[in-house]
Amino acid sequence: MVDDDGHFGEDIAATYDESSADMFRPEAVDPAVDLLAELAGGGGALEFGVGTGRIALPLARRGVPVHGIDMSRAMTARLSAKPGGDAVGVTIGDFATTRVPGTFTVAYLVFNTINNLTTQDAQVDCFRNAAAHLAPGGSFVIEVGVPELRRLPPGQSAVPFRAGPTQWAFDTYDTVTQAMSSHYITVVDGHAEHTSVPFRYVWPSELDLMARLAGLRLRHRWEGWTRAPFTHESRHHVSVWEKPAE
Repeated sequence: MVDDDGHFGEDIAATYDESSADMFRPEAVDPAVDLLAELAGGGGALEFGVGTGRIALPLARRGVPVHGIDMSRAMTARLSAKPGGDAVGVTIGDFATTRVPGTFTVAYLVFNTINNLTTQDAQVDCFRNAAAHLAPGGSFVIEVGVPELRRLPPGQSAVPFRAGPTQWAFDTYDTVTQAMSSHYITVVDGHAEHTSVPFRYVWPSELDLMARLAGLRLRHRWEGWTRAPFTHESRHHVSVWEKPAE
């Protein structure tokens, strides 16, 4: 996540779970937790951008020791207030560079969180930070969308992804810098309100190069948490990179 004064402050944290309700459903959460618990084995898990604990809490209930890094005190306060929240350790900081004590058998980012790092340097630092926290043989997992540039006709920079009676949402892309933003227009009492969140989109092959720079190697890439094959038509991927065993 970003920080309390930025894009994931109190105004977002107050309604985050409700606005992302589909992502909290068992069919979205359980396959992710299954894979992460499998990769954790008997070791601990480190979540970058732990937020309100959508994945960290059920993973901890599986008996996996979980620690999270996040810059948003508002988001992590919600995590700590939930049942079982005291079982998840939290460090406030930038997950691209913040170090916590100990080593882990799996580190992970979910739900496009790698894109919250809005420069290539920060994304490279994130891979290096994950590698520094992993025990030999440990895994780094990222869930992220494939950039939707195939849906952009010439001269267009926006791709809509939600349309309803009171809310419209669309992404805008800069194909030169790989900057993108998600825009939300909501009608409240007859007045339109606009919010936007900046991101940096990143390609699977680019992530693989970042992993190599951090001393990691690709182990798996699937279309999603159910481990369906990744193809040229896939719009998302779950990728697992491995730190070589000593």
